[in-house]
Amino acid sequence: MSSAPEKKTNVRKIVIVAYKDKELQNPIGKSHQFFLPVNPEGYSEEYKNEYDTRAEGGQQGAEPKYMFSTPEELKLDFTLDGTNTIEGYAYPDKSVVEQFALLKKVAYDFNGDIHRPNFLKIFWGENLQFPGILSSLSINYTLFDAEGNPLRAKVSTTFKQHLSIQKRDKEARANSPDLTHIKKVAAGDRLDLMTYRIYNDSQLFMQVARANGLTSLRQIPVGQNLKFPPIDKTENS
Repeated sequence: MSSAPEKKTNVRKIVIVAYKDKELQNPIGKSHQFFLPVNPEGYSEEYKNEYDTRAEGGQQGAEPKYMFSTPEELKLDFTLDGTNTIEGYAYPDKSVVEQFALLKKVAYDFNGDIHRPNFLKIFWGENLQFPGILSSLSINYTLFDAEGNPLRAKVSTTFKQHLSIQKRDKEARANSPDLTHIKKVAAGDRLDLMTYRIYNDSQLFMQVARANGLTSLRQIPVGQNLKFPPIDKTENS
């Protein structure tokens, strides 16, 4: 089942959609969607590379060696409200406690059918489509009625990126410099920059030019397909 229908529901609010499969192809259903009642003013994404900085053989220092990139993190902070005074609020008939319970059901609680919490996607228009799992959730109650029932709360969430093994392998192959790539020239493209994006080395552009039989490096027609083959980086250009 395609996830496209959920994208259409996210015209106005950020929505967290629960899935029962690692490939994120089968949403559980409308009962397992949570719309942020009030969209946050912003959100943050965190990227992190891990390096080995240990020195070898009595050396005083060592050049950091790249080890791996940690999964991307998405952080969302938002408000739950039970005063029924906010125009366009997503859950006007639910208390703060009921709203938080729905959020936990979608993103945090253990799902006995898959023996773990749900896989998730977070949608906000076309700009934010984040596949992940909830890694942390906290709530701070800030307003109460006369009986002590919470009327407002601030929620902080962190989601860790989730990619299935198949998708990770596919992306790794797609970006591998050991494979032949076909790229279409777009307006403003330069051969040296295109070469850098494939091989992480712009100095190889002459080998790419030879592979494509280019006689001019300055006037490559927009729309032309260029071949970026596996290249021996030890070859002199």
